[in-house]
Amino acid sequence: MSNSHSSNPPAPFRLKPWFSERVWGKSDLRPWYESTGTNELVGEAWLTGPACIVETGPFTGKTFAGMSGKIGGEFPLLVKILFPNDKLSVQVHPDDVQAQAAGETRGKTECWYVLEAAPGAAVSLGLKPGVGAPQVAASIADGTMEDLLKQVPVSVGDMIFVDAGTVHAIGSGVVLLETQQTSDVTYRLYDYGRARELHLERGIAVIKVKTNAGKVEPRPMDGFVRLIEQEYFTVDRFDVPFGEIRIPATGTACLVSLSGWGTVKSAHGSTGLKPGQAVVLPEGTGDIVIDAPAALSFVRCMAPGN
Repeated sequence: MSNSHSSNPPAPFRLKPWFSERVWGKSDLRPWYESTGTNELVGEAWLTGPACIVETGPFTGKTFAGMSGKIGGEFPLLVKILFPNDKLSVQVHPDDVQAQAAGETRGKTECWYVLEAAPGAAVSLGLKPGVGAPQVAASIADGTMEDLLKQVPVSVGDMIFVDAGTVHAIGSGVVLLETQQTSDVTYRLYDYGRARELHLERGIAVIKVKTNAGKVEPRPMDGFVRLIEQEYFTVDRFDVPFGEIRIPATGTACLVSLSGWGTVKSAHGSTGLKPGQAVVLPEGTGDIVIDAPAALSFVRCMAPGN
């Protein structure tokens, strides 16, 4: 039975988002979500999180974590939409080697695709030239950490790569689609005096002075736009005016509608594609057809090895 997923993979299925409460979040996530089911501030909608509930197909009602045996193991990508109403903490993530040395499964390399941006919106990404761990430690102690970070202005449609070891912070005035390794290991360096735990020793130990973080230029492909292609993930954007498009087999992936509705059809079954929700394409899904009754824009987030 161990390889049953490869001989008969489940049809594509849709997940219900899981809302993560954060002090920097929002109480109203419209137009993305009518309701979050909580009165607390929500900072993140996890679209492929372990606690997400399967909404369509024969496994409806199961948690996504409970599906791992059906899809050939843990889903390698955690896809979220971030809703900051306030600045996020300044943080850094370890790479795989550093994370495993600290007893974690894997590191956390991520990317952000800008869905909404107020005029003048920016993210903090990397350290200014000449700044290293000693300056970071001193700035945390005297409350001047923000002065050491490079500011990157962002607008809708920008894709930003954040590799492990990059000191970073997200500001308010944006909504971001984040694709990352399935990991929640975050070292918080600085939190503007909010009373949350910091992880200074571990965080400062994994800082990389030079990283590959920054904006990524989109690449037009045959029928879609490649937003980013990195070691841990590839993210593509499709814009369908209406009608059907065929997408060749990709291996493990998920689709997230940014606007519009559609139907995802495979040889094994079909499911609806809705804004702000992930449709999982398990390994072995094969070619799919997307049927859009009207304009549909969606992203495809793929794991490596496809």
